Amino acid sequence: MPKMKTKSSAKKRFRVRPGGTVKRAQAYKRHILTKKTTKNKRQLRGMVNVHETNMGHIAQMMPYAGL
Repeated sequence: MPKMKTKSSAKKRFRVRPGGTVKRAQAYKRHILTKKTTKNKRQLRGMVNVHETNMGHIAQMMPYAGL
């Protein structure tokens, strides 16, 4: 049986924390930033946890992440 492959897009977007949670970057911070307010862009900084309803999809995309 061949090894399962990790989705390359998922390994670039998600990091697994030691506690088993997964962190991700905020959306809406890539382009068309001139029309967004400074407050909005500031609040989109940093990382947040992936919601628990999406953890099954993350586990399928990253089979060796230990989720």
